[in-house]
Amino acid sequence: MAYNGTMMQYFEWDLANDGTHWKKLKSEAAHLREIGVTAVWIPPCFKSLDQKDVGYGIYDLYDLGEFDQKGTRRTKYGTKEELLDAIDTLHKEGIQVYADVVLNHKAGADGTEKFWAVAVNENDRHEEIEEAKEIESWTYFNFPGRQGKYSEFEWHWYHFSGVSDDEITGEQGIYRIEGEGKGWAPDENVSTEFGNFDYLMFADIDYSHPEVIEETKKWIKWFIEETGIDGIRLDAVKHIDRMFMKELIEEVRAEYGEDFFFVAEYWHQKYKYLEEYLEDQDFNISMMDVRFHYALHEASQQKTNFDLRRLFDGTLYKKNAEQAVTFVENHDSQPGQSLESYVEPWFKPLAYGIVLLSTYGYPCLFYSDYYGYSGEVDYDGCPDVIERLMHIRTEYAYGEQYNYLDHATCLGFTRTGDDEHPEGCAVVLSSGEEGYKEMNVGDLHAGEHYIDKLGNREEEIEINKEGTAVFPVNAESISVWIPKK
Repeated sequence: MAYNGTMMQYFEWDLANDGTHWKKLKSEAAHLREIGVTAVWIPPCFKSLDQKDVGYGIYDLYDLGEFDQKGTRRTKYGTKEELLDAIDTLHKEGIQVYADVVLNHKAGADGTEKFWAVAVNENDRHEEIEEAKEIESWTYFNFPGRQGKYSEFEWHWYHFSGVSDDEITGEQGIYRIEGEGKGWAPDENVSTEFGNFDYLMFADIDYSHPEVIEETKKWIKWFIEETGIDGIRLDAVKHIDRMFMKELIEEVRAEYGEDFFFVAEYWHQKYKYLEEYLEDQDFNISMMDVRFHYALHEASQQKTNFDLRRLFDGTLYKKNAEQAVTFVENHDSQPGQSLESYVEPWFKPLAYGIVLLSTYGYPCLFYSDYYGYSGEVDYDGCPDVIERLMHIRTEYAYGEQYNYLDHATCLGFTRTGDDEHPEGCAVVLSSGEEGYKEMNVGDLHAGEHYIDKLGNREEEIEINKEGTAVFPVNAESISVWIPKK
């Protein structure tokens, strides 16, 4: 992460299927650098089961919009040439690129196969609900459009651990594939929701199979070299054998350096599950701070009924800041999605103020909060506020942080500044009525006049000889106070 680096999730769920996304990203690269974005997280850039797919219905990891497969050459976002062009342009602007990588499953198979399987209870995947039997399902992948370019590997039923349908009976469910060495990943290596949460959707990849392990390692090196990406966002890790993930991460770092960035998405609000995962990865990856996102969502919904002093309870922000990727919103939490937990528009400036100006975590902007939402959400984002906060982050949000968490609806914190950015700043926000916070900014600022850089308050405040002042804030608002030049 660059000094005071900020990543942007450069996509959302409802983008138009017009193939222009990589072109837009390229054209925005210089602008992103200007506002202070230092890394971009791009959507899954691989061929999916159909063109309009957001990218999580993965068909062929070797097809980046190059081959005529699944009725299309381009992906939802564009062609391979456009993708590589965008990455190259971002690199020239000094911006890193993190790719969203989906390793849990494959979708859109080229053919069916017959094999033995047993139906299990969807709420307890250890419980068999009928006898094992021969079923027929979509597990054969030979990628006819690619014709063996980059890899001749073909996928068969024995490379998977589970499927969701039986073509013989026409029934849907969760079928655990039977055979020598088959079964779900060990309980201790995946989430134990529903007994064992190895199976999520489509044809679930079996990471105990030696051929799968070898092919996935071969593919990831091909992908990194083909695109020049600087990091990876690992999708749905609670469903993938974590010991395989550790092996894969170590192999990538051995080849491409310790600075190759990994952030894992383990969607759970309980801190202990994220900590256990980090422990198994020797604390050398980052994780999405899911609980912190939910706290922001709850604060935005409950307004003054939410105690802001509890905002950081059970978060990576509070307990593992070095590993935390803090975010206000993402493609899964936006309205209409399966994990919908939308942060209400009135609270977004406050949420981004905390995320961007804090010393804790690696902040991630959400595409739609900057560019506006494409779906049925009536919100144009808050680009002006985000740009001002990004400017403050880049110029003033340095040094130690001192928190003032002594009021249920008004919190504040100060940043002391450092040698290169000695001004620092004082942040105060209210989820209720107009408020204030008495805070200390250091006696080196005694006698200085402070103004609200966000322009929500017009007065000037004088710092007393101890370095203290009372910093006001409007109702349901945020102010960031800095020394007047």
